[in-house]
Amino acid sequence: MINITIWYEKLQEMTTPDYRFVKIPEDKREEVEKYHAKGSKAIKEAYPLGLGGTLKDYISQMDDVSVTLVTLDMPEFGLPDELLEKTDVLVWWAHVGHDAVPDDLARKIQDRVLRGMGFIALHSAHLCKPLRFLLGTSCTLQWREGDFERIFTTAPTHPIAQGIPASFELDVEEMYGEYFDIPKPDDVIFTGWFRGGEVFRSGCTWTRGYGKVFYFQPGHETNPTYHNPHVLQIIKNAIRWAAPAAPIKEKIECPHVEVSPESKYQK
Repeated sequence: MINITIWYEKLQEMTTPDYRFVKIPEDKREEVEKYHAKGSKAIKEAYPLGLGGTLKDYISQMDDVSVTLVTLDMPEFGLPDELLEKTDVLVWWAHVGHDAVPDDLARKIQDRVLRGMGFIALHSAHLCKPLRFLLGTSCTLQWREGDFERIFTTAPTHPIAQGIPASFELDVEEMYGEYFDIPKPDDVIFTGWFRGGEVFRSGCTWTRGYGKVFYFQPGHETNPTYHNPHVLQIIKNAIRWAAPAAPIKEKIECPHVEVSPESKYQK
């Protein structure tokens, strides 16, 4: 059984901005609320179950999994210690509320990944604190809404690429372009090309301690990306790949070893 937690920010899906998590000056709030209402409507049109609900609905169809969906506005920011310590793979989608996640929670996530938990960051979660703490870079990039993307499979033998064609297309997706400020990936499994001419390392993996990390670029909240069968299959494959191969360690230690493996031959 793989215990999967989907952490979904949800702020843009709300009818009105939640000012506990988004800091907007008073004189700008009326303008922001109009823009927010338009975006919220577009998200609900693209995802009647909600974006997080859509991901949960699909991931729950996998065999031998238990899926929990949490959001930023829940107590303890959706991730109390009891839930985090039961999570084998954490899937993270965030956009405008990165700074609302406390550093201490992000460090707890980082620690659990180092002990063996899998971590999957989707789309605008490139700027989330857990990923930036794990990778140690700014994870910044260029962006533009409303482009066409063709995604090429550039590591076809990788487990995350199984069942995925040599390329597939997304009619409308947010452009993410290089330079993407990340450390050198273990593998670049997917590379995106946009009609505007930009390219992007769209699917990258890293090993951190005993844990595995995957970043996957597609998934703008107002585009129907998470209805695409190839995108969904990639997320499913990534969960299987990132799931711990051994029990997650209780803590990371640096033990003193008094007896060496060769000691029995050195008498």
